[in-house]
Amino acid sequence: MYVRFRDRSEAGRALAGRLQEYAGRPDVIVLGLPRGGVPVAYEVARALGVPLDIFGVRKLGVPGQEELAMGAVASGGVRVINDEVVGGLAIDRLELNAVTSRELAELKRREQKYRAGRALPELAGRTVIVVDDGLATGSTMRAAVQALRQHGPARIVVAVPVGANQTCQRLQAEADEVVCPLSPEVFFAVGAWYEDFSQTSDAEVSALLERARHEQEAPVP
Repeated sequence: MYVRFRDRSEAGRALAGRLQEYAGRPDVIVLGLPRGGVPVAYEVARALGVPLDIFGVRKLGVPGQEELAMGAVASGGVRVINDEVVGGLAIDRLELNAVTSRELAELKRREQKYRAGRALPELAGRTVIVVDDGLATGSTMRAAVQALRQHGPARIVVAVPVGANQTCQRLQAEADEVVCPLSPEVFFAVGAWYEDFSQTSDAEVSALLERARHEQEAPVP
């Protein structure tokens, strides 16, 4: 019997309990996938005592069924296509490219807003823990992992509080480690596993990133 998380913050604290081997390590950084992954990632980074940042990734929603992912795009121009969805719904290339262009523009806007001119931290040789609030088809996370490989990290750890069982298993072939405390066979949707799954705002993402920076810079008593 599975229980639901109260909200993303509670889910992040629960997830952090499964990642304690990475606590306090100078080579570790947590990257949240905006927007919903950032409140989860904030709690993970805080519990582990490591830096927090974001990694830009956008789902490519099926026109008219935007919650259904036909793929995803990520920083660095990486695009991952869900061939099963695209083929099954007979989505043509023009539609796919139009959605891709729109989401790439939104991705650029969000990164500029959240980082306020700061560059992505150096990831080469580091252990990168990539956090989202859950995994359904996995297209978004796959795009993130493939894009992150271009930065030369020593290890990529995918960490989510909940994910579809098959999706978590498939991602093990792409990431170095997958941490997913809840992986039910019958999944439905990520939001079904939260009592409060209200949308995370741009302002909340920016505030959490700023708070995390202040906490990292604060002197140790």
